[in-house]
Amino acid sequence: MAIAHSPGRATDSLGTLLIAVGVVLLALLTLYLVGFDQGVISRSGMYLHELMHDGRHLLGVPCH
Repeated sequence: MAIAHSPGRATDSLGTLLIAVGVVLLALLTLYLVGFDQGVISRSGMYLHELMHDGRHLLGVPCH
């Protein structure tokens, strides 16, 4: 006979909360890098800016 261990609900909700917080932080970082970074954080000069230039115009983010 096998005994299955079922974690408590507190563990499940904590794991879900950590994943949700991680996803939100990653989304905010991506939004900043694509929408507002002018080479300050990315340290790539204008490479990231030029790479995302058309996407910025498509999203309505001013970049000029």
